[in-house]
Amino acid sequence: MERAAERKLIEGATKGDRDCAERLIKAHQQSVYAYMLRLSGRHDVAEDIVQEAFVRVLTNLHRFDFRYRFSTWLFTIARRLYLNAIAKHRPAYDSDIVGSARGKGAMPESSVYDDERQSVCRDALQDALNTLSTEQREIIILFHQQDWPIALIAQHLSMPEGTVKSHLHRGRKRLRGTLESTDQLARMLAGVEA
Repeated sequence: MERAAERKLIEGATKGDRDCAERLIKAHQQSVYAYMLRLSGRHDVAEDIVQEAFVRVLTNLHRFDFRYRFSTWLFTIARRLYLNAIAKHRPAYDSDIVGSARGKGAMPESSVYDDERQSVCRDALQDALNTLSTEQREIIILFHQQDWPIALIAQHLSMPEGTVKSHLHRGRKRLRGTLESTDQLARMLAGVEA
C-alpha cells in the first residue's frame, strides 16, 4: 500500500471511520499474522497477539507519527505483545498447526505426493526455526518472509545493522545445518526401509 493511501486510511480511522479502520486492518492482517505464526509456532498465540496488536493500534492511532512506516509501528507493537506473552508463559510449538497454515490455497491439480512433500518441508522448516534463538528466528522471518531490509530490521529491533547481519548469517548457517541433518536422517531411514 502506498504511504499516501495508508495515511488517508489512518486519518479516517483516527476520526472514527470504521471503513478506513477495516481497510487498514485488512491491508496488514496477513503479514502480521504470518510473522507471529512463524515467530511463535502456534496458531492460537499468533491469533491472540494479532488481535491484541490491532486493538492497541486502533486505540492509540492518534499517537502514530507519520514520519515512520505504519507497518514498523504495528510489527513493533505485535513483537512487544509476543515478548510479554512468552515472559508469562513458555510457548509450546505445534508444527501440525503451522504446517497446515498456507499463504495460498491448495491447488486442486496438485498431487497428494506434492501436498505431503510440502507439508513435510513446512514442518521441517518450522522445527529448524524453533532451534534458533528468538533474535535469529525473528530476523530471519522479517528478512526472508516479510522482505524487510536490514536497516528496517535494525531499527525495529533497536540493534546495530552489523548485529542484525551477524544474527542473520548465524541463523541461516544453523538452519542449513539443521535441515541438512534432517535430510541425512531421512535418507538413512529411507535406506533402511528399502
